[in-house]
Amino acid sequence: MIDKIKGHIAEVESFKAKTKDEVEAFRIKYLGKKGILNDFFSEFKNVPNEQKKEFGQVINELKTAAQAKVNSLKEELEKNQEEKGVYGDLSRPAEPVEIGSRHPISIVKNQIIEIFSNIGFNVSEGPEMEDDWHNFTALNLPEYHPARDMQDTFFIQTNPDILLRTHTSSVQVRYMENNQPPIRTISPGRVFRNEAISARSHCIFHQVEGLYIDKDVSFADLKQTILYFTKQLFGKSKIRLRPSYFPFTEPSAEVDVYWGLESETDYRITKGTGWLEIMGCGMVDPNVLKNCGIDPKEYSGFAFGMGIERIAMLLYQIEDIRMFYENDLRFLEQFKSAL
Repeated sequence: MIDKIKGHIAEVESFKAKTKDEVEAFRIKYLGKKGILNDFFSEFKNVPNEQKKEFGQVINELKTAAQAKVNSLKEELEKNQEEKGVYGDLSRPAEPVEIGSRHPISIVKNQIIEIFSNIGFNVSEGPEMEDDWHNFTALNLPEYHPARDMQDTFFIQTNPDILLRTHTSSVQVRYMENNQPPIRTISPGRVFRNEAISARSHCIFHQVEGLYIDKDVSFADLKQTILYFTKQLFGKSKIRLRPSYFPFTEPSAEVDVYWGLESETDYRITKGTGWLEIMGCGMVDPNVLKNCGIDPKEYSGFAFGMGIERIAMLLYQIEDIRMFYENDLRFLEQFKSAL
């Protein structure tokens, strides 16, 4: 009888199951009310006294082995079921991943960079927190110059010489200080001005400014460069340059592109004139070249600058500049098909 029980112990230890039903059948077989263990316990009274101790020990060993086997099999099956629930059927197609989109400001900025890169302009960058020299003084705007009032500035309270840059012309100053002509660079970046936020203006916006310095650079070179840009970005081949004033260029001009009057929208955004202002430009003032260590008698150059938000508003017919900064997915998802 003892040998028979030991045989069952070996059978219990080697038992394997793939389903919960098999484990339950095994449990009933050994641990149920009518199971094998109950039968052996019933036989205990018929065992000779000298064998009862060993017989009892073997029965308890069988009971312990059977219970341990049931517990381990259940735990293993539950673990497998949990992993399957987490990962699912690995052969099934994956859930579709929603494609993101570039911000319209990034789209337009990249288009502008690509256009000027095609004609030899590189990209230069600089700090957003600037000092007075690079943001104003080197650009022909000495202290107390009245033209400083054209740009309401965020100054750092603890140090009035440090400010948030009001234009990316400061990047051009740094570039001229560290590079000798010929220079052909554009400076895209974020700028800050202490202005009231409205549908047409914001205290934070983005600019792209360009600079070309070499020998015998003329205003005609500037005009042809801008004409090339407007043809590439807008598909427009008619521009005009109106006299204007900028402290760091002389002569200076505002650039208008002829948008046309083909639709009601054209009449509205051009106020019935067909013309749209897109940027400012001019020949670099000799004082600026001198401040940056470049001989104005040997070199000349031109500069231009435009607001990326303004260009984006024209291209995508966006009427409120605040939409660029509100992170509204309903607005941003419209640009998924853009570059």
